Amino acid sequence: DFDARAGARLWVSEGRDGRSCASCHTDDLGASGKHTRTGKPIEPMAPSINPKRLTERREITKWLYRNCKWTFGRVCTAKEKGDFLSFIQTQ
Repeated sequence: DFDARAGARLWVSEGRDGRSCASCHTDDLGASGKHTRTGKPIEPMAPSINPKRLTERREITKWLYRNCKWTFGRVCTAKEKGDFLSFIQTQ
């Protein structure tokens, strides 16, 4: 079973070079973020604020792959991905 609380813990856990998901996306998934390296704005992650989030499987797969590799230096496990998605869906 996927666990939103585990996803919330992963969201703020430090990975490579002290990065976390919250480093770019912020602790508040209803707020806009900014990529720490490029400065590119990031729309809110919370589907309740940004209804475009979590609607396209291909986009979800692509961004989980890229962001896990950049943040943690590795591909996230299926369980971690499910936990992230469960957490994001609760926002």
